[in-house]
Amino acid sequence: MLRLRPPAPDEGAALTELCLRSKAVHGYDAAFIEACRAELTVDPLNRSASIVVAELDGACAGMAEITVQGGEAELNKLFIEPACQARGIGKALLDWAKTEAACRGARALVFDADPGAAAFYERQGAVLTGRSPSGSIPGRFLPHYRLLLPDAAAP
Repeated sequence: MLRLRPPAPDEGAALTELCLRSKAVHGYDAAFIEACRAELTVDPLNRSASIVVAELDGACAGMAEITVQGGEAELNKLFIEPACQARGIGKALLDWAKTEAACRGARALVFDADPGAAAFYERQGAVLTGRSPSGSIPGRFLPHYRLLLPDAAAP
């Protein structure tokens, strides 16, 4: 059974490693993954972010993180444990991110995606709006997406 919960204060290192394992499924080598470590580090005590952990049958299966500023929310992270991929966990985490963002007043969710995850986001209704420079790899660009959110105050 899938359950979403807040991260434990001491869970940052384990969630960071989950993010790195998830990123690696797209075929990147160890040097590339290590270059992404700083950007993919999870800090459960970061008060400016909302973070959720997905548990599947009691085991950590994924996580997502958003920040909201004004009318936009940024999806900073959404990663699934490789052995748990293709089980609907990514969709559940994205649904959480959309709901959380809308409840905090955002009208859109924006994010850069790994090219290997682009098809997933497009199936969920995200619209490609351009490219953004990678925060980890100089000279690399990532697809940038926007996902409009329903009005949280609407019935």
